[in-house]
Amino acid sequence: METILVKGRYRNSRILVGEKLELLEEHLPEEEVYIVTDGHVKQLYGDELPDFPVYVMEPGEAAKTPGTVSHICQWLINEEAGRDAFLLGIGGGVVCDVTGFAASVYMRGIDFGFVATTLLAQVDAALGGKNGVNLDGFKNIMGTFNQPRFVVCSTAMLHTLPEKELQNGLAEAVKHTLIADKRMFNEIRERADDIIALDDEMIKKLVSHSIRVKSDIVGRDEIEEGERRKLNLGHTWGHAVEKTDGIPHGQAVSIGMVFAATLSEEKGLLKPQERQELINLLHSLDLPLQSFTPAEKVFQALARDKKRKGTHVHFVLMNGIGDVVVEAISLEEIGAFARTIEKNM
Repeated sequence: METILVKGRYRNSRILVGEKLELLEEHLPEEEVYIVTDGHVKQLYGDELPDFPVYVMEPGEAAKTPGTVSHICQWLINEEAGRDAFLLGIGGGVVCDVTGFAASVYMRGIDFGFVATTLLAQVDAALGGKNGVNLDGFKNIMGTFNQPRFVVCSTAMLHTLPEKELQNGLAEAVKHTLIADKRMFNEIRERADDIIALDDEMIKKLVSHSIRVKSDIVGRDEIEEGERRKLNLGHTWGHAVEKTDGIPHGQAVSIGMVFAATLSEEKGLLKPQERQELINLLHSLDLPLQSFTPAEKVFQALARDKKRKGTHVHFVLMNGIGDVVVEAISLEEIGAFARTIEKNM
């Protein structure tokens, strides 16, 4: 097992890569533990969960709402959970987001931790202290910054993932290489088949790499005042696509990264062959490259994103592979660019 520390403003978070589910209780309090999971995880691992009260939420993004958080808080009240309670989320990104948010608001905050069961959660969603829920289709419009006490990343659990879920996590792993590590980007290109086959050595390396990239950035900017915005590469356009196309997060981020790469090339920051290398890699991982929704409709969703600052958004551009820059770009420019590339397709 490898332990990676994420340094937060108020406390640190331990990321336990390769820890086994059967050793989970070693990291938990002896009592007052309450578990949140979803129906899929309960079906697969229900017999292996620690013997504590369990709340089972509906699987999927549709359950990532204030209503689910309210139901969890009511359940905690019914269970007579006090301020010393520990809330443990066992599942993918949705379960972790909802659990973290519920823990942050119940009795003004109780302790919590995660067992990340999907690749997307292990390389991104469960890390960094962002906990949020959606409202009226808008991603993470309600949320908190609050670090989990720990995150268990059991790579053995990834073998139960559907192929599409694995691909969702790979999109975020690729994103981290684009931000900070061209060498790792090239290694993913060279070993794409091993990654898809869940080669244990390569998957652990991929998960650890993403955690280190994200933890380094979060350690310098926990509440997204500057440096942490780099982690939004592919997300500005991607979140809008996720809303309009109704596709999983990782697939939408893949489309968002292609959009960001194309805009970066237009601005002279990214070479045409580098953009093509990214497209080829995403294609080899069976990730989508473009939205099926008209650009104008995607742009309208983007214009209502929570990251908008007046008439501008902080947009992450690729300054070659392995480096990014954040630039304030007007909504007008983004809309015009989106319509232009749609016409040329």
